[in-house]
Amino acid sequence: MRRISTNMPNDDMQYHLRIREWKMNELNNKMASQTRIKDLRNDPVAAGKAVKFQSLLTRLNQFSKNIETMQGTNAIAEGYMNESMNILQRVRELAVQGGNAVYTKEQLGYMGEEVDRYLNEFVSIANARHGDGTTLFSGYRTRLEPFMVDMGHVTGGTGQKITNVTYIGNTGRNQAEISDGTFEQVNYPGNYVFWAENQSIYSTIDSTNYQVQQDSIIRIDDKQIELKAGDNLFAIAGKINDADVAIKAQVDPVQNSLILKSTIPHEIWVNDEKGTVLTDLGIVAAGGRTPPLNVEKSATVFGASVFDVLIRLRDSFFNGDIKQIGGAGLRGIDDAITNMSSHLAEIGSRSNRLDATYKRLMDEIPDITELSSKETDLDLTQAITDLKMLEYTQKAALETAARIIKPTLLDYLR
Repeated sequence: MRRISTNMPNDDMQYHLRIREWKMNELNNKMASQTRIKDLRNDPVAAGKAVKFQSLLTRLNQFSKNIETMQGTNAIAEGYMNESMNILQRVRELAVQGGNAVYTKEQLGYMGEEVDRYLNEFVSIANARHGDGTTLFSGYRTRLEPFMVDMGHVTGGTGQKITNVTYIGNTGRNQAEISDGTFEQVNYPGNYVFWAENQSIYSTIDSTNYQVQQDSIIRIDDKQIELKAGDNLFAIAGKINDADVAIKAQVDPVQNSLILKSTIPHEIWVNDEKGTVLTDLGIVAAGGRTPPLNVEKSATVFGASVFDVLIRLRDSFFNGDIKQIGGAGLRGIDDAITNMSSHLAEIGSRSNRLDATYKRLMDEIPDITELSSKETDLDLTQAITDLKMLEYTQKAALETAARIIKPTLLDYLR
């Protein structure tokens, strides 16, 4: 009678067959996903490096998208500014011609009509929108037109004319990250771009004995400045001068009042964030209105926008005021051209920096991708070879087991 063996050969055979089946399944999954690290336990060190590389690649790709968006916005803004510059150059030619005292009042009136058409075009440029419908020159308030127009009758002109243009956007400057920890400005507030002269605000209130009654905060050009109880007028002016704003404060030696002067052409934005310091000093009007409509009526304001310059020049043409055309009118246009040129130069420098950063990113992304690939990618040739070897050994093991472990009657009786 044939000796009945234990289950050990059968168990060993099944164990090794299942091990090979598991390895074959792992290789199939890796080949399908094209990565050798399916689970962290496959290679913990490489998995850690791969996570860092993937995180860096995600950031680099986002930086490149930010730069592409900014380059598009800059190109559109630059186009509108170039058009504005062309208009100002043409208006300057008219001012030079009109100031030569060789034209009649009627001919000067025709020139005034041309300036008026350019004024309307300038408003359209200032209220221009991006392709996504957002305005270009309104700060954070990108859903509304930044410049509000008042219409009325003008002496010497026909029909309704623009009599005043008010900026109702804000001073917000959007920024986007173009590399780790490095940000670049995206937009261009209209109260900077479309301004011609430095602005000054002269208070008429004598503040010789003024002191801040409680800890307060004032906001100047979107910059918070903290004031302490007991600060006098000179201390307030000093803290404004120490702040990172394009405004200098001084004390009027005659009236002993506060004076604010911009150091670059733009419209000054001031308000009381906490307390009533600027209201007490006669700079801001009480009532809670928002800048730039909150300047105290008793204060004297100097400094014109591009629209103010064009309106004054147009009215001078209508009135036949040759001295005004060739004097203040021409000077105002020159100031507007200078300011617009500086913003065009700023866009150019930013575009150059964005181009350089984008080129660096395009060089860096493939390098990081290659490093990540070395840690995680599967050697497909080796994987196919290993899979075929496992298939061959699995088939050979099954055939051998079938010959050695033959079923008997007792296998069915157990």
